[in-house]
Amino acid sequence: MRDLQFAGNEYALDTGFPSVAFACLLRDNLHYPRVWVKLSRDSARFPAVTLPNYITFSRIVAVPLFMWLVLTPRLSSVTGEKEVFAALVFIAASITDGLDGYLARRRGQITTLGMLLDPLADKLLITAALVTLVQFSPTMVPAWIAVLVIGREFLVSGLRSIASSEGFTLEASDLGKYKMFVQIVSVVAVIIDHRWHSWTLGPITIPVHWIALLAVWAMILLSVWSAVDYFIAFWSKIDRQAVKRRRRAFVLSRRKGVVAPSRQPSS
Repeated sequence: MRDLQFAGNEYALDTGFPSVAFACLLRDNLHYPRVWVKLSRDSARFPAVTLPNYITFSRIVAVPLFMWLVLTPRLSSVTGEKEVFAALVFIAASITDGLDGYLARRRGQITTLGMLLDPLADKLLITAALVTLVQFSPTMVPAWIAVLVIGREFLVSGLRSIASSEGFTLEASDLGKYKMFVQIVSVVAVIIDHRWHSWTLGPITIPVHWIALLAVWAMILLSVWSAVDYFIAFWSKIDRQAVKRRRRAFVLSRRKGVVAPSRQPSS
């Protein structure tokens, strides 16, 4: 038993799993060392937490840092350091949104943990940014805008959950990608607009205030449009599922009606 426990500990050191659970499995598979060698090598090749997962974790960690930079009184808005640092952190966190998915597909490291954390990190980042901007710049981002955009996220998540329980999926549309890009532009523009209404770069003047205003309204329109698009796609698929269930129930009832008379004894 000591050798068995030691073998389990060796496997735990290689894979990061508890040795107690694998000791029982190892007891039944001691005659198949090649299987365990292959599992150990695969576990070393594809660890539980991969590089794309670490990048996703960094996006989650960036959320409290971003909120602190925007709301802290330790940084001054007179020179614009608060706005610049907050905008840079948000841009860096937004870049990781596409980087982790690209690396996961490129390296073949699509994991269940990544599939769970990636949408969670996206929603945390956007929700934290909107809630923070309601306090930081209430004239540009009033509370009703934050409620509308965040409510859309809850709606889509609910529809996806129901669709999964019904046995089908809702594919991500291009509107969602455009919405995410517009959200990034609007958040960064609103932060910069808090200190500079326009930027003058040589002969070019960038109207930051108007860019922020247009981006916010574009974010509102795309949020509503994409929510309606998701709902239409969900309703069409759930309606087809209901029709299939009714047809299946009708066919089964017809079969039972045909079989039942044949079982009656003849007089």
